[in-house]
Amino acid sequence: MNPFLGLGLILIYFSLLIWVSSRIARGETDSQAFFVGNRSSKWYLVAFGMIGTSLSGVTFISVPGQVKAGNLHYLQIVLGYLIGYVVIANVLMPLYYRLQLVSIYTYLEQRFGFWSYKTGAAFFILSRLLGSSARFFLVLSVLHQAIFIHFHIPFWLSVGIGLLLIWLYTWKGGIKTIVVTDTLQTFCMLAAVVVSIVFLSGDLIPEGGSLFDFVASNPNSGVWNTDPVSKFFWLKQILAGAFIAITMTGLDQDMMQKNLTCKSLAEAKKNIYWFSGTLLVVNACFLVLGLLLYAYAESHGIGLPPKSDQLFPLLALQYFPVWLGLLFLMGIIAATYASTDSALAALTTSFCFDFLNFSTMPEQERQRKKFQVHLGMSAMIWLVVVGFYFVNEGSLINTVFDIAGITYGPLLGMYACGLYTRIKPSDQLVPFIAIFSAAASWFIRLNSKSLLNGYEFGFEILLLNGLITFCLLWLSSFFQKAEKSVEV
Repeated sequence: MNPFLGLGLILIYFSLLIWVSSRIARGETDSQAFFVGNRSSKWYLVAFGMIGTSLSGVTFISVPGQVKAGNLHYLQIVLGYLIGYVVIANVLMPLYYRLQLVSIYTYLEQRFGFWSYKTGAAFFILSRLLGSSARFFLVLSVLHQAIFIHFHIPFWLSVGIGLLLIWLYTWKGGIKTIVVTDTLQTFCMLAAVVVSIVFLSGDLIPEGGSLFDFVASNPNSGVWNTDPVSKFFWLKQILAGAFIAITMTGLDQDMMQKNLTCKSLAEAKKNIYWFSGTLLVVNACFLVLGLLLYAYAESHGIGLPPKSDQLFPLLALQYFPVWLGLLFLMGIIAATYASTDSALAALTTSFCFDFLNFSTMPEQERQRKKFQVHLGMSAMIWLVVVGFYFVNEGSLINTVFDIAGITYGPLLGMYACGLYTRIKPSDQLVPFIAIFSAAASWFIRLNSKSLLNGYEFGFEILLLNGLITFCLLWLSSFFQKAEKSVEV
């Protein structure tokens, strides 16, 4: 692809986003607009935009790419999501709205205490910083190879340019802007997927055939894995999907911040239900796209790239028509920026409210601190993305879920303990419990085959992590009681 065409597309695309954000943010100068959108967002805009936020460029590239190795087993996880979203709508959302939270981690302070609150917020920042940076790295790698490298721009500068573009359309309006711009970006992403499926179907499926018949007859179209030892076993995948949804959406400031901009709890619930159903359909489309991509490569004698993440970019930028290659670029940009921009706003929100006592500041001081933190979080993402450049291997969708399983596990255990028990753990021990749980889970994840007679932990490591945290919190409650009895 001509790099000048790609560069022109980027300039047009982001000029549109910046123009839209300037129109939305006009006259909105208070911090309430930045953090909660003045709680006036339309639920259907939030639901549609959350698709792009949830999927990101990792889904756009990695999910189709891993079809060859894992068939359609990823759909098992997505089915598990539906269970998780029911829990979010009926357990977590009523709690957040009843307490009128801006940062959802202030619940931990009310339930357990100061150190629990700070631990929850810190683990979110770590989780979202690593996860969002991994997603952003994937797209910047594609854009760098397709466009920026031809202008002799080093990778670290490509990342800086990418983050600057986000900063330009989010720094003023924050979440109020993002709710609208992510709707636009989700539309662009879905358009790229649908058009790619239509093009590949026309090339591969003979006249009179159907896409359904193609999928049914494909040797990689199996959805259910019935091997209990496999990390793709259906029960493990569904359970993992349910808890991934609960943690990566319901216990995640980024995803919940958008829901909290809705006018009421009823509209927020409506948003969650529509979002979950649409997400199932969209992920199925990504998996079908993966089947078509591998079939296209085989029918045209195209050698497969060394990494599955590289398949879609390779075909789109070197073998598809130019117009479809440009649409692919627009789709991957839209998918990634829809998740990274809201992550940046959520990181800014969490740090401001959870570590800077933002609610006690006068408005002028809030504006100054918000600007500084927003800029600082952009710099942190830059550092992590550049770090991924030197260590990334394999499919990044697995990397993202591995990170989530380790860093969101303590949050799962803390919220489960808070919501479903009357336990009062030792607040001072909570940071050490969370760190130990994450480290122990990582060790078990790496050594499960040798420790457990061939059993391989997959995404369900999240459940074990949460269980370890829960049990240690329960044990610490006895320690606290003993301390109190000594004091008496």
